[in-house]
Amino acid sequence: MARRIGIKDVAAAAGVSTATVSHILNGVEGKRASAETRQRVLQVAEELGYAPNGLARGLRTQRSQTIALISDEIATTPHAGRMILGAQEAAAAEGLVLLLVNTSGDAELERTSIEMLLQRQVDGVLYAAMYHRVVELPESLRSTPTVLLDARSADPAVPSVVPDEVQGGYAAVRELLDHGHRRIGVTVQPVDLPARQGRLEGYRRALAEAGVAYDPSLVADETAVPFNTVGGDVDAGYRAARRLLTAEHRPTALFCFNDRMAAGAYRAAAELGLSVPGDLSVIGFDNQELVCESVHPQLSTVRLPHYEMGARAVAQLLALTKTPGRPPGPDTQEKLLCPLVARASVAPPPRL
Repeated sequence: MARRIGIKDVAAAAGVSTATVSHILNGVEGKRASAETRQRVLQVAEELGYAPNGLARGLRTQRSQTIALISDEIATTPHAGRMILGAQEAAAAEGLVLLLVNTSGDAELERTSIEMLLQRQVDGVLYAAMYHRVVELPESLRSTPTVLLDARSADPAVPSVVPDEVQGGYAAVRELLDHGHRRIGVTVQPVDLPARQGRLEGYRRALAEAGVAYDPSLVADETAVPFNTVGGDVDAGYRAARRLLTAEHRPTALFCFNDRMAAGAYRAAAELGLSVPGDLSVIGFDNQELVCESVHPQLSTVRLPHYEMGARAVAQLLALTKTPGRPPGPDTQEKLLCPLVARASVAPPPRL
């Protein structure tokens, strides 16, 4: 087995002290070394194949160079899984390893997993949820740098990164208004979640800005059974859309709580002999590509910024770990924009 190349080897080959090599390779500020010396040390280290001893560095710096992402079910959800990718790539860019724990909502598994991660001295934790909701931060994480991801706490001192649900709802309805629609229905689930509250607020804000009166009869609540499942959401969207589309004065457009409910709305429209977007425009929310690109015509929607949320959560966490004890302020409660993804399901309204 080849001998591991150490700092002493680099120092001998570069003709400098081991302290100089250590300062240069570890980026220690305030230590004098000429540009020529720095370049020589870095070149020699690369030629010799020097790799830093992570364990030794961790003992010196009290940093493990690892962070953890604890989630309920993100790892089993393809579209939300982009949060993991965003976090992982942001961590890797900073030389960090991301450890992933998926608890499937099991409280005991979460407790033991957090205990295990803290014993391994992770530098910080991303506490993530599969969908935007209010959570209570486990007490065991109170003394560890932690950022909530796609979740927020009732405690404003806990940093979080979430989608801007109000802006997303506004963007969806603004798209319909810009195409000339004025009678716009909403299919939504009657669940007390930030997504429902925010998207409906965005809906009402866009209508008010356009001078269109809010009509509660155009809001159709349907419960998905079981909640937040593909089949359940599609069926709920179908029932809600059919109720709105069989009314005496039906809407010319539908804003659906998510893409799966929009797929249900497509089915209801087809049963009633309505074409999309000729007779009815439909817009969804989430940008689940498997859904949006499998329906015909392809579904216009609003994209949840999962990748960006993962990356921003890592950036927040790094800021916390670099300045321990820094009190979180309003700037650590981040809401990221949800951009419109225009496809083919929105057109000007028909003449009824």
